[in-house]
Amino acid sequence: MTAPPNQRDGGVRCLVFDVDDTLYLERDYVRSGFWAVDRWARVHLGVAGVFERAWERFESGHRRTIFDEVVAELSLDPASIGTMVEVYRSHDPEISLLADSMAALETAASNGAPIAVVTDGPAASQWGKVRALGLDRWASLTVVTADLGPGRGKPHPAAFELVQDRLGHCGPDCAYVADNPAKDFAAPAALGWRTVRVRRVGSLHEHQPSGPLVGAELADLVDLAGALR
Repeated sequence: MTAPPNQRDGGVRCLVFDVDDTLYLERDYVRSGFWAVDRWARVHLGVAGVFERAWERFESGHRRTIFDEVVAELSLDPASIGTMVEVYRSHDPEISLLADSMAALETAASNGAPIAVVTDGPAASQWGKVRALGLDRWASLTVVTADLGPGRGKPHPAAFELVQDRLGHCGPDCAYVADNPAKDFAAPAALGWRTVRVRRVGSLHEHQPSGPLVGAELADLVDLAGALR
């Protein structure tokens, strides 16, 4: 006989995942996006070297003005910056689930509790990631916060309230698994959810302290069930 969700997973009846740096490494998406922009620049602008310049800046910690700097260095028309951003956000990413993430999703699905996804970022980018990772295989609900309207991204509670309304579970019956202590855990913690931080090596927020809103911290998702218990 299969144990009910409250006995298997410490009372968690709804397991909700972030995407970036939780189920895969976001740097892989960045690399994929830079290559897409590089290919576009070679075809439409006749220039090479966009990837190398962009990746060097990313690796050195520059995150917000990469395309501006690359365009300036290559003496390109500043009007191309907007197109580069659009190519980056709308490309079909070459990313895949980490092995421990797939195992955790498979285990959660076999336990019978509903799985949901709540993710921040431009809608085109996030939906592209969801498709590339095949998350519809496990998630009965995916919420891209950009679809909820301006100002509804994390830490706004709208996405988490939507999960409660749609899936019929609330408070400690729910757990949110995510990576960024600066914004991921305030809303679910305020709603009484359990919170689990994944602090992966190589993740963008790896060196940020977890803080009091994190109920458990893991280096990966291998022992997610143990953290929930």
